[in-house]
Amino acid sequence: MPASVILLGDRDTQFITHRAVDATIALLPDDVTASWVGTDEAEADVLASADGLWVLPGTPYLNEAVVMEALRRRRTEGRATLGTCGGFQHMVVEFARNALAIQGAGHAETDDGGDHVVDRLSCSLVGETRNVTPVAGSLLAEIVGIEPFPGFHYCNYGVSPAYQEQLSRGGLRWSAFAPDAGVEALELDGHPFYLGTLFQPQMTSLDGLLHPLVAAFAAATRRTP
Repeated sequence: MPASVILLGDRDTQFITHRAVDATIALLPDDVTASWVGTDEAEADVLASADGLWVLPGTPYLNEAVVMEALRRRRTEGRATLGTCGGFQHMVVEFARNALAIQGAGHAETDDGGDHVVDRLSCSLVGETRNVTPVAGSLLAEIVGIEPFPGFHYCNYGVSPAYQEQLSRGGLRWSAFAPDAGVEALELDGHPFYLGTLFQPQMTSLDGLLHPLVAAFAAATRRTP
């Protein structure tokens, strides 16, 4: 039976990044089925139980609470999860709140006060490309290698440098970095596949190429018990 992947995000095809997701769906292996689900249409139980969950760009989400609960459950239950751009950012916030008990942990885009573990970048990276350098020994490096590669961005927010060390000591593993962006990728040791990136790997699909990271995620969904 094909593995089921939910693409969680509020689809808007005016964004090239969302059109690239549509192109990615067409390139997935035949034994992986994928479907968009809006955050305002999602049910946490369904999201938590899918073979794969990809939390997509496009923030602020219409229903941030359902995104956060789905990430919490998938992180703790060991189910294959990919987060890109906004998905990556919400992985950071969820971990800070629920794993490290930073009760005021928030995202500067949507939280006026509190502790912004995700904060505004030093410069806008909307439509910008930066050289992303994977960290040797990480899962990301195992997938894409250790050589720097161009990563497309459509974002203004990233991991706050003020919380970077605390989050790392608490268990998040930073697995790539880039100029202006700082932390580009995160993962969790001991988790079968829980990986987030600030860059957007789906963009290669516009050229008919499935990014190795997305291919690895698809493979991980087939291994989910």
